[in-house]
Amino acid sequence: MAAGPIPVAAYMETALAAYYARGEAFGAAGDFTTAPEISQMFGELVGLWAAVAWQGMGSPAPVRLVELGPGRGTLVADFLRAAAGVPAFLAAIDPHLVETSPSLRALQRTALGGRAATWHDGFEQVPGGPILLIANEFFDALPIRQFERTAEGWRERLVGLDGGGFRFVLGDPVAEPPLAEEVRGSPPGSIAETCPAGIALAAAIGRRLAREGGAALIVDYGTARSAPGDSFQAVRRHAPHPPLENPGEADLTAHVDFAALAAAAKGEGARVEGPIGQGLWLQRLGISVRARALMDGKPPRQAAAVASALQRLIGAEEMGTLFKALGLAAPSSPPLPGFGP
Repeated sequence: MAAGPIPVAAYMETALAAYYARGEAFGAAGDFTTAPEISQMFGELVGLWAAVAWQGMGSPAPVRLVELGPGRGTLVADFLRAAAGVPAFLAAIDPHLVETSPSLRALQRTALGGRAATWHDGFEQVPGGPILLIANEFFDALPIRQFERTAEGWRERLVGLDGGGFRFVLGDPVAEPPLAEEVRGSPPGSIAETCPAGIALAAAIGRRLAREGGAALIVDYGTARSAPGDSFQAVRRHAPHPPLENPGEADLTAHVDFAALAAAAKGEGARVEGPIGQGLWLQRLGISVRARALMDGKPPRQAAAVASALQRLIGAEEMGTLFKALGLAAPSSPPLPGFGP
């Protein structure tokens, strides 16, 4: 920043690189808990979702199982355990994990329990062939740009030095900000966000699906339609934290614009299903039945823990509504599980 203020995206990218390099973000002892860490049911149902999608693709072997940002490897471990119920599917899976953190790669390797996998720094490095791609709480951590509507028009929000810390400042007016049409007419005082990296990645996934076949599942929190709003936030030790304080020591995220991701993927030839609420999607996949099976015959405390996890995953006041599922597929493939009526 010696040369002046930098875009929010540059600040976010630098801070998150340092943050995830620590490998201490996930779980009760970290800063936040994701759905796979809440309950095994989430990863198991994603695994069964993928098995049905794979069968609809014509059961190709091999099929690249791609997870973006696998965290501690909990989801992929639960996924593969559920996939064992379909032996041909399990045998066809060729795991590819997109992860840049060495410490997280080590945790993922342990979670896989000896199952062979290949790690990549980016999606573009995954070898050709049909894919089944999973991105759970990945897009929310991609760097965003922010713009504020002023009397002079839209101006980009930047991060500059403020004594020993940081503060938001505004750049010069931007004649054509890269915002959705329905957002550009927002009144003065509005803040709007865009995620260039997320849009580019969604386009690349859509292009891959249209060209080589497969399906993708994106689960994250955000909005179904593009809308103005300041969603840039930080979490530290499971509590809100000022996003410009202690960079590299807190998780930085922003709400996902699912409409923008869907448009980018569709523009490259992929078919789009959803987004729908995570709660509805999981219920359509049978999470309540799975929960009852896990509670059956268990001591009251264990049964209550399963019931609590179920509520966290599907409850409207918990993750059920704010979190959404978006399905992407090759144009000729059958409907994806959980997205239909």
